[in-house]
Amino acid sequence: MKILFVHQNFPGQFPHLSRALAERGHQVLALTDEKNQRPSPVDTARYKTPEAVQTSGALGRPYSNFMERAYLAARGARALRDRHDFVPDVILGHTGWGETLLLKEIWPDARLLVYAELMYRTRGHDVGFDPETGSATDEGRFMTVARSAHLIQGIVQADAAISPTRYQADSFPPELRQKITVIHDGIDTGTVCPNPQASLTLPGGHVLKPGDEVLSYVSRSLEPYRGFHIFMRALPQVLAQRPDAQVVLIGGDGVSYGGAPRDAETWKQKMLQEVGDRIDPDRVHFLGRVGYRDYLSLMQLTRVHCYLTYPFVLSWSLTEAMATGSYIVASDTAPVKELIRDGENGRLVPFFDVSALSAALVRGLAGDPDAPRLKQAARQTILDGYDLNRHSLPRQIEWLENQMAVR
Repeated sequence: MKILFVHQNFPGQFPHLSRALAERGHQVLALTDEKNQRPSPVDTARYKTPEAVQTSGALGRPYSNFMERAYLAARGARALRDRHDFVPDVILGHTGWGETLLLKEIWPDARLLVYAELMYRTRGHDVGFDPETGSATDEGRFMTVARSAHLIQGIVQADAAISPTRYQADSFPPELRQKITVIHDGIDTGTVCPNPQASLTLPGGHVLKPGDEVLSYVSRSLEPYRGFHIFMRALPQVLAQRPDAQVVLIGGDGVSYGGAPRDAETWKQKMLQEVGDRIDPDRVHFLGRVGYRDYLSLMQLTRVHCYLTYPFVLSWSLTEAMATGSYIVASDTAPVKELIRDGENGRLVPFFDVSALSAALVRGLAGDPDAPRLKQAARQTILDGYDLNRHSLPRQIEWLENQMAVR
């Protein structure tokens, strides 16, 4: 088959699948943004980076920008068709930025598959979940509806879709949910595994190793969507009760989801203003964004890993922490409960209960007698259902190749 992947940040969710399909003899090409610098496992074509579209109304602006990217992606697709005679049998694209919306006009006979990461909903998910961020307003819900239009259109156009978790698939309405097959992206458990020789050197030169009393927190950005504000409020009690604990946070200072705080430049600054005088800066280490090797080493040596999230897309960091056999304390929100069962393979606490979180973190740092069992069970959960080579990749390949049979 001729297979085209479409993703502005390719390979995105598709590094293993695109490589595997090429190795199976398919002709595989990726269409991506011209400014994307990520290494690709397959040949790529580029489309022009869109400029922000200015419209008179804020509610129309998101769709206008997504359609502008769709148009430029379609122009790139047309060049592939007209100049290079490339006509794919299957297209697999991410719906998040609108890139797939016009591709059927270029290749009407291609089987269009989409990665359905999440449908924005005005109730029952992230919008309105946290009163502190103030999204539970009519205007906030209006904007959520506006930002959902291209996602609905994308999956309506698609012949089939794939989603990594049941929670994410179930965010789509029932009439669209029936198109979605749930297959996780997959964790390479041969690489993401326990390592008793792991180490991490902190900026001041101190070297952390397995057995040290380390509490870890990881997020793309330090922000409320991933419970950063709750975690920071738990630290004073944790540090007071565990005087030898070292806290390591990985994540950028910007915003990946949601908005910036109203009364500070960053959420990190805001939370340090709130609790900074009650935490020891020599024991709380903000590493910013780090390379994958350092991140993985932290997962392998931490005594307790904390993962908090709104009802939203599940982070890869949780599944990778589980794969390394980490002792996990997490929020009892819906996406987490799909993988973590309290007392079986981790500890769950209510998202907003700072005291409960502090107590659970202290319990883990002090040496929970159940820790060996919970850590082993966490890794076994990934081995049994989320392992890249045993489960996810074979199922993804079968799902995609079978699409040709229903044309």
